Amino acid sequence: MPPQLAFAVVLIVLFGFVLIAVLNVISERPGPWLMGFCVVSSVALFALQTVHSAPRAQRFRDRYGLWTLGAQAVLTYVPAVFFGVTWGGMGGFLAGSCLLLIAAPVCWAVFAAVVVITGGLAVASGTDWVDTSYLVVSTVLTGLIVYGLTRLSNLVAEVHRAREELADMAVAQERLRFARDLHDLLGFGLSAITLKSELTVRLLDTRPERAREELVGILQISRQALADVRAVARGYREMSLDAEVASAEDVLCAAEIEVRIALACDPVSTRAGTVLATVIREGVTNVLRHSKAQHCVIEANGVSGPGGRIVRLVLSNDGVGETGRGEARDGGSGLDNLRTRVEEIGGRLTAGPDATGWFRLTAEVPQSPGLSARLPEPA
Repeated sequence: MPPQLAFAVVLIVLFGFVLIAVLNVISERPGPWLMGFCVVSSVALFALQTVHSAPRAQRFRDRYGLWTLGAQAVLTYVPAVFFGVTWGGMGGFLAGSCLLLIAAPVCWAVFAAVVVITGGLAVASGTDWVDTSYLVVSTVLTGLIVYGLTRLSNLVAEVHRAREELADMAVAQERLRFARDLHDLLGFGLSAITLKSELTVRLLDTRPERAREELVGILQISRQALADVRAVARGYREMSLDAEVASAEDVLCAAEIEVRIALACDPVSTRAGTVLATVIREGVTNVLRHSKAQHCVIEANGVSGPGGRIVRLVLSNDGVGETGRGEARDGGSGLDNLRTRVEEIGGRLTAGPDATGWFRLTAEVPQSPGLSARLPEPA
């Protein structure tokens, strides 16, 4: 139910209660002055109750709610002096407004007080016990109906607002995913293409055959980058850990960086393998872009953890000084993106220089990540 329709139902019910009170007064055939006073009081009560029930009037109620509640009490009991029991049903509006505007549990005490006062006024005016009982029960039911319908209407409005916020959050999350994937994919691909293109330019005159091989490699990297971008547009992509290690070795060798690779881990799940491959891609991209490394080591091994087998991937290089300054100057979000990816599957990622002066990027992920898997924080 749209919020507008829900509030329209509330207004119809409120108008019906007011109309019943006016018709009861008309049945007593009052004079023109009293009839005018009845109409003015009814319109004012309907307006006040609308303010108390409207979902969009919350800020106004927070500031002036007690004043409007006092005005409603005056318009409830002063006309009762002239119209007697026929006007007593309007006490239900006041009882419902007390539940809406006063905090619990005080609101229920005030609600009971309104019901008792309404019954007491009926007894004081000489009404018999049957009509008095009818008036008390009518006040209770009217107050509960007004309170219940108003709360339901407000809940409908809150649900629709929550749906809109969830939709906005989903759009924001998709934008973050798309930006993160593009950063991780194009950063490595463009760095590799730039590196191999520079190498090809230097080899054209002296070693044309090697230059031709590098051009073939550039073409392959370009095609893979295009395929990855299309996969990002589709929403999900799978990456092979072994294929990414081989690609990283080729690119690092082209950059004349000595590479040592030691993979001693058991086969991992597709999800964990994709995350680890992304870590390697981003780590190698940082080595190429931000460091003057001469040596690079990629290691992966399986260890036992509190929740099962864990794969620990370590990518280290000896260009730590330039790496740190380059990342601070560039202000990129590569490591933050990696940390988000690793933590999503219950892993942990750390990065920084070690005691030997090498920059070390370490990712620890469950071998078969589950929905609730998460590694404990180190002591």
